[in-house]
Amino acid sequence: QVHLQESGPGLVKPSQTLSLTCTVSGASITTDGYYWSWIRQPPGKEPEFIISIHYTGSPYYNPSLKSRTSISRDTSKNQFTLQLNSVTPEDTARYYCCRDRGDWVTDSWGQGMQVTVSS
Repeated sequence: QVHLQESGPGLVKPSQTLSLTCTVSGASITTDGYYWSWIRQPPGKEPEFIISIHYTGSPYYNPSLKSRTSISRDTSKNQFTLQLNSVTPEDTARYYCCRDRGDWVTDSWGQGMQVTVSS
């Protein structure tokens, strides 16, 4: 069974960079055919796709966030990391990492973590 766990700061100041790491167990992030993604859900809003990294290492972006986002991975630790630059209070949300199948259907989720952007 795949287990994903988000980690990082719960509070970030405006204009800073948010960095969140997802640690995966029970499956390899280089397993053929899967995407490893970040999703967020602001309070009272629908979930929003942020960014994904394919098992090959190729990134996939939400166009509306592309200029501020990047994703990387450490295959030795079976982790992938989101960076979101120049955060504002509008980036306050619960952030989730997840695994998507090749057809972009999500089959595993982390529990999520709350991130607040505030001075």
